[in-house]
Amino acid sequence: MTFRGIGALRFHFAALVLLLVATAGSIASAETPLTASRRFSQDGLAHVRDYLTNEVATGKIPGAVLLIQQHGRQVLFETFGVKDVETRRPMTKDAIFRLYSMSKPVTSVAAMMLVDDGKMSLDDPLSKFIPAFADTKVAVEKRDANGKVELATEPLARPIKILDLLRQTSGITYGFYGDSAVRKLYGAARLYAGDVDNAQLAERIAKLPLAEQPGTLWDYGHSTDILGRVIEVISGKSLYEFDKERLLDPLGMPDTAFKVDDSKRSRIAEPLPGDIALSTIKGLGDPVRRRRWQSGGGGMVGTAADYARFAQMLLNGGTLDGRRYLKPETVNLMTSDLVPPQSGIARDYYYFPSGDSGFGLGFAVRVVQDPLLPTGEYRWDGAGGTFFFVDPKDDLFAVCMMQSLSQRQRIQIELKKLIYQALEK
Repeated sequence: MTFRGIGALRFHFAALVLLLVATAGSIASAETPLTASRRFSQDGLAHVRDYLTNEVATGKIPGAVLLIQQHGRQVLFETFGVKDVETRRPMTKDAIFRLYSMSKPVTSVAAMMLVDDGKMSLDDPLSKFIPAFADTKVAVEKRDANGKVELATEPLARPIKILDLLRQTSGITYGFYGDSAVRKLYGAARLYAGDVDNAQLAERIAKLPLAEQPGTLWDYGHSTDILGRVIEVISGKSLYEFDKERLLDPLGMPDTAFKVDDSKRSRIAEPLPGDIALSTIKGLGDPVRRRRWQSGGGGMVGTAADYARFAQMLLNGGTLDGRRYLKPETVNLMTSDLVPPQSGIARDYYYFPSGDSGFGLGFAVRVVQDPLLPTGEYRWDGAGGTFFFVDPKDDLFAVCMMQSLSQRQRIQIELKKLIYQALEK
């Protein structure tokens, strides 16, 4: 895999690229299934079903859709509960869910398609595509004589790179969690005021200081939203137009978009009344409402079946139904740990991949062996409760769709263990 100017990247990254090129032959190509040593037992899958059935019956969640696929075939595709406890509409396989941060892997793949096309490289400065970021400063917390924290700024030690946007090391943060002075500044900046679009959001963020120097800390924020704007600048299309043309339509993902058509309103899954208000996250609001902002970091909606097409393409090493979307070495790079300890990149207090995982280009990557969970598994989830994981070793993936911010972490951990326990030794 060749990137323009690869020599300008940090040493650890260049070394990793060489390692990946040397091992690229291990990737499944042309949709050739891997030989898996474990298959699912029916008894084990029954426990998986029972778990979600009980979560609904005990009032923890309204409903869910779970899809598990191995060797290119569905092992389980079932619905549980209802879409909406107020209307009692039964959950259906075509239910539409707010994906929130499960939008990030889609946007990351779209960006890497442009890298494969030679339209940009990982070490390109962000300011090449959005000039306003050339003047961005970095926030520095200082205390005055009374001990009060004040924000000062310092110049960039180096430019923000496309690589930083993909691996969440740009210094661009979020303003709706955490209590640091710079996060409070982002929260007070009215970034989403008015009918904002990606271009306007990028210009507003560029006027704010970074939370830290680029390439120094994994800091979860608007990096992928900015990446979506870069895709627009390069392609000359809106983010959705590019996604639809290059990824969503060819893959067969008709219900994945940045809004829900009014004709599909009855298919939207809703959280329990009183659950943490999902509609307030990042100012995204009602998914049916027309808006200009196409948030590559959190604005997509979709179905389990749609996302399964995306996951299968990744599991195949970048192809599906005879069409190539990414080079196999690109998929390998995206799903490798690019923030290991030797990289010198620190982990924010809010390091969402968790201590057993590193982070690639849009995906958490398990690096610590677990009695049940294999290394090499890659995944991501959304604030609304949706999550997916891909396991190349057992040639499988799972997509779980639900809408509950309050229950999502617990259910994701418990359900994943049950899925792996369902694999015969």
